[in-house]
Amino acid sequence: MRATDRPAIETIVDLDLYEMPLSMLLPAGNVAALEPWRHLFEGDHVDYARGMVRIAIKSNVARVGGQTILVDACVGEHKERPQRVEWHQRQGTDFLSKLAQVGCRPEDIDIVMCTHLHADHVGWNTRLENGKWTPTFPNARYIVGYEELAYWQAQAAKSPEVNHGSYQDSVLPVLEAGMIDTVAANDEVADGAVIVPLPGHTAGQIGLQISQLNGPDVLFCGDAIHSPVQVPYPEWASFLCFDPSAAINTRESIIERASSSDLVLAPAHVREAFGMRIKREGARHRPIFCDCFGRPV
Repeated sequence: MRATDRPAIETIVDLDLYEMPLSMLLPAGNVAALEPWRHLFEGDHVDYARGMVRIAIKSNVARVGGQTILVDACVGEHKERPQRVEWHQRQGTDFLSKLAQVGCRPEDIDIVMCTHLHADHVGWNTRLENGKWTPTFPNARYIVGYEELAYWQAQAAKSPEVNHGSYQDSVLPVLEAGMIDTVAANDEVADGAVIVPLPGHTAGQIGLQISQLNGPDVLFCGDAIHSPVQVPYPEWASFLCFDPSAAINTRESIIERASSSDLVLAPAHVREAFGMRIKREGARHRPIFCDCFGRPV
């Protein structure tokens, strides 16, 4: 397949199945409330019997406006993450091979879009070369929200181990290489690719809305939606959220937008689908799992 024949958006799955107890990830949630939605969530997204939420960790490659954009950089390899066994000192993950399968070498990436700087979104920002953390994508601009970068700089100054030490091994080397650009709401990073503020989950989380010529707009929304169970229950905030009230407001806003417009939401962790269309159902909303063109899957 020639590069010009490739789809505009393709997904790279770094970790296909990552489980957390619902009561831990979403403290306000409970499995009983999800019973009416069992036909949507059981198996791929929720293990009802065990009370576990099931998510993936993935990146997306978007080709838009003559630019190749990698949205989020997953967990990475050789990183010290002892508090997360599945992330700790990973090797042989084939992430770069999977990237090659969609027609991208590391040097082909023009922009690395960091929705936020949690450890499972920045790992492949760098790789270990001769004992040194080196930017993985040598020709890329790494774009980060201004507030997001400032917050984690301040936190890392207090404790280098904050956020699993990921600032030190996955952000600082890129910053020191002069490859990070900070962005703000409504900045156009490529023709048809615009920054959308998504505050709450972190201090300065951002999204990227992409206009497709042959399909609906797509909003890469990071962890504004951690799990599709938050579509009917947007009031269930993650225990990881910096500002739970702001996170709830952000989630409600993008869900409402998607329900009333031709917009596909592409959270970072949804399994077995690219993203979701949203449909109002009574007083709540439900996800319709879809590919990047909005077609149900």
